Amino acid sequence: MENLGALSLILAFFLAVYAVIGSSIGQWKNRPFLVLSAQRSVYAVWGLTTLAAAVLVHAFLISDFRLAYVVSHSNLSMPAVYKFTALWGGMEGSLLLWAWILASYSFLVVLLNRRKHRNLMPWVTATLMTTQAFFLGLIAFLLSPFDVIAVGRSIQTMQDGQGLNAALQYWAMVIHPPTLYLGYVGFIVPFAFATASLISKAPGDAWIHITRKWCLIAYLFQSAGILLGALWAYAALGWGGYWAWDPVENASLMPWITATAFLHSVMMQEKKGMMKVWNVTLISATFFLCIFGTFLTRSGIISSVHAFAEGNIGRWFAWFLVAHIVASTWLIINRLDFLKSESQLESVISRESSFLFNNLILIASCFSILWGTMFPVISEAVTGEKISVGSPFFNKVNIPIGLFLMFLTGVGPLIAWRRSSTESLQRAFLKPLIGAAVVVAALFALGIHHVYALISFYLCAFVLFTIAIEFWKGARAIAGRTGQNIASAMVELTHRNTRRYGGYLVHLAMVMLFVGFTGKAFDQEKTVEVRAGDRWTLGRYELRVNAINGEDTDRYTAQYANIDVYSGGQKIDEIRPERRAYKTRDGDQNSIVAIRRRLNEDLYVSFAGMREGKAIIQSYVFPLIAWLVIGFLTFVFGMVVCLVPNKLRVTSAVRVGAGPMNVPGTGIPGAAAMRSSIQSSDGPRGFGDRR
Repeated sequence: MENLGALSLILAFFLAVYAVIGSSIGQWKNRPFLVLSAQRSVYAVWGLTTLAAAVLVHAFLISDFRLAYVVSHSNLSMPAVYKFTALWGGMEGSLLLWAWILASYSFLVVLLNRRKHRNLMPWVTATLMTTQAFFLGLIAFLLSPFDVIAVGRSIQTMQDGQGLNAALQYWAMVIHPPTLYLGYVGFIVPFAFATASLISKAPGDAWIHITRKWCLIAYLFQSAGILLGALWAYAALGWGGYWAWDPVENASLMPWITATAFLHSVMMQEKKGMMKVWNVTLISATFFLCIFGTFLTRSGIISSVHAFAEGNIGRWFAWFLVAHIVASTWLIINRLDFLKSESQLESVISRESSFLFNNLILIASCFSILWGTMFPVISEAVTGEKISVGSPFFNKVNIPIGLFLMFLTGVGPLIAWRRSSTESLQRAFLKPLIGAAVVVAALFALGIHHVYALISFYLCAFVLFTIAIEFWKGARAIAGRTGQNIASAMVELTHRNTRRYGGYLVHLAMVMLFVGFTGKAFDQEKTVEVRAGDRWTLGRYELRVNAINGEDTDRYTAQYANIDVYSGGQKIDEIRPERRAYKTRDGDQNSIVAIRRRLNEDLYVSFAGMREGKAIIQSYVFPLIAWLVIGFLTFVFGMVVCLVPNKLRVTSAVRVGAGPMNVPGTGIPGAAAMRSSIQSSDGPRGFGDRR
């Protein structure tokens, strides 16, 4: 079976190379049969890559310990679900997953557009398959997951494997890596169409309209992957945090930031014909940062709990990235005349201006994260000394940036396109500003005096009020016309313009996430060394150790503490933090954290180990952490709403072949009334609008 998997990858590599050559020459020389054969090669690449992935998964499920990759990342006692996820537990398998997801995206893009966009698709195919060939070349010739263990000329079968890394044996890791990869890889689709548009000099903004949903889908997966990774770190690593500004965490965040900027600035191009160069640059930068993140994780140039072991492919990634950056830069510069803006910014006080500020702040944030991430590498190259940049730097730079972005999130919907008058600004801003001030005054009276926290809560309340007002105004208008209740009218309103109001739901999710982030200002922690019967207090909680015991299973040995939780003198819960040491990986340990989750705060207790007969217990109170989960779920819901087509309500019918028809009671000709109805059903334009 290993030969079948390896051969599939080699054939897929050569077919990907052929797809690049065939589609490029076919379009250049006007040879439709070459273009068609390149499309069919894309289908074949997907089939062969799928076969290779299936062979490797099968090897894990049957514990085929002839394969070195299976021995390194699986063992007999592992549950089947973790044997499946071991596919991406190491470098070779993760690259295969990357290649398979790219092949799947390419298959769908070519299949859905095989009879459309004939000037673009050959170049789209060539761009997609260039990246596909690169990844397939790595796993076919440099890092094959199908290498067997050989002694002399004989294949050796091991009795058992080392097992999957203990930290990866957690439910979130079943879905976090593939979700994040679906985001990383998905951004190649809008990049490919943008590149094809530049090469072919396609008129208009066709590539933006074609790829809007592809970009939203990639953005959804990237966002979900980042948040799932944060929740995994919080619950599985035992250190009590969800974001440490780790280099690999930063690598996943940077393309998300540039994609966020793109999704906002692209509205300027759709509505005004502005920022064409900027948008092509942003989507190219997003793709490059996705490749850069993959490079960081696998090159060995940075240290991270998330990184794979150092490999020999870093230089290949570096050359691939440099070649793409040079080619794209040349292409953009060469097409500057083609990318001229059709209009200019008319006023600083306008929605266009708010989007521009939004983009500039996002890019500043991305640059600061990139600089901080790479500074140890740069300092070592220049001075020979690796100088680390820790969380204080990132927090000091990005907390003010994040707060300003939250302010712009509230400002955007309140400002008109082109320019806003002083009177309209007063009407729009007065209620949200007063409402937010009331909220902060109440919080101050309740004893919250942390400056950054109050600023954050003020801005969150401000944005919340702006979103609520937008929903209320639209829903009240619909309710007045149709007689629906407000709740039904809000659903109707959202369905009429899913892109705008789905965007508002995403903004609402960001408010919830910021509330969760702000809770970090009020964290409490205490580390104690205790025996059975000992007590300690943390905030409003009193914790008492009932017993400290051990456990020995086939997979691991464990030590755990049974702890009673009291509040106000009453017992409210029992928790059991645990520390495991796995038998199949030397020194491989992880914490099974006990978390008492509530809407206002989490009680988080971790068993760190034993010392001189005492258990080392780390205990924390994390206020508002639940709002990260609520925000995550709201974010996913809002993005799904953005992807749903608008509901178009037609109030009258036009007979085929009939003349103009008046709508009773309106005095409006039928065709005009229909157009009016369709336009009004979209509602006012805002986040993500194309008009």
